[in-house]
Amino acid sequence: MSNQHPIPGQHSFIGINLNQGTLTRNMLTFYLCCYAAIMLATFVPQTQPFLLGEVLKLDPSRQGVVSGNLNFWGEIVIILTVGFWGSMSDRVGRRLVTATGFLLTAAGIVLYGVARDVNGLLLARVVYSAGIASVSTMMITLMADYVANASRGKATGLLGIMNGLGAMTAALFLLKLPAMFKDGGMDAESAAFATYSTMAGVTAVIALLMFIGLRKGVANKDALRVPILRQLQEGMQEARRPVIALAYAASFVARGNLAVVGTFFTLWATIYGTTVLDMTAADALAKGGSVVAISYMASLLSAPIFGILADRINRISALAITLAISAFGYSSTYFIEDPFSVPAIISLIFIGMAEVGCIITSGVLIAEHAPDRLRGSVVGVFTLTGAIGILIASVVGGYLFDHWLKSGPFVFFGLISFAVLMWALVVWRRDSAGASKA
Repeated sequence: MSNQHPIPGQHSFIGINLNQGTLTRNMLTFYLCCYAAIMLATFVPQTQPFLLGEVLKLDPSRQGVVSGNLNFWGEIVIILTVGFWGSMSDRVGRRLVTATGFLLTAAGIVLYGVARDVNGLLLARVVYSAGIASVSTMMITLMADYVANASRGKATGLLGIMNGLGAMTAALFLLKLPAMFKDGGMDAESAAFATYSTMAGVTAVIALLMFIGLRKGVANKDALRVPILRQLQEGMQEARRPVIALAYAASFVARGNLAVVGTFFTLWATIYGTTVLDMTAADALAKGGSVVAISYMASLLSAPIFGILADRINRISALAITLAISAFGYSSTYFIEDPFSVPAIISLIFIGMAEVGCIITSGVLIAEHAPDRLRGSVVGVFTLTGAIGILIASVVGGYLFDHWLKSGPFVFFGLISFAVLMWALVVWRRDSAGASKA
């Protein structure tokens, strides 16, 4: 990729060239969004085992399917709303949609704190997922709006760092909140209410900061004259381009990766800790969070590498490298029984690298190739395919978790990653052949 130098009226942010009209405070707010989005997307699924075990008191043999079903309906909501958020952001502006997304997320978190049965959890997950759909769509859209193309690898690498910090905050601190409140004398229900109410308040403050700090205005005034359904249709039609189709498939893997780790690792750790090590669910959750934090540390440390890689080599090649790491890391869990063991930690290191690598390389790829007029809608479909990845991971993973191996969801996504890797190699070969002919 060639270097791009600033032009008159263009700003830079720690070496990242920005599109005209983007200021430093806009970028600071954007990266706060990246940090908070993954922190919240990690916090809710990974604290769910505490609710299932100690508040709802479900039998461990049911928890995999229940977790998968909650994810399933949450992703149905995302599938139904993500295109809407992308299109609405073209109409009313990115900052309003982003702030609204965080407010909906806060409302869903409050409902988690008062849920006392599976139906209550389902309602909470629906509201929460509508908010996460908005925020997830805006992350890639804002990056494409704010950052010049030649700097998007570097910018997305920093995005990955903020994602890693957010995930580590959840794993090292937020997952310990139920145990901390219980140690302070609260029962399980009170500890759940205190945990989720605290996080809902934090999320509402973040929503306000988004509205204050993101760039004002409507990014695409032409979208005002284009019906939403037509925009979504055109976004789907872009999949006829092989690179766009590959980016959509990569989003399937990238978001599915997050779902597998976020939903099933802490559930695996909680069940293993309570049934084998005779721990409480809150203590097992805290220990599982400490282990998965190593995976997030791997994400944090490798994010700059993948960002630089996406700017230095062909972006399809960069994506293929991350898919190969994903296939190896997830498939290796087939041989693991103890989620706290050293082999499990090694697998989680590769999984952490794969998570951030897939997010960065697929995000850069879609930002580069999405047409300006359809950017919001194309990114909406990109996020939608990620939602489908989470849906498949949740339903199939939940069944495999309860009926086959606790590592079953991980092995399954290792096979999916390998399949998309083969696809990427085919597209790369065609792309290289076309470039040679040109």
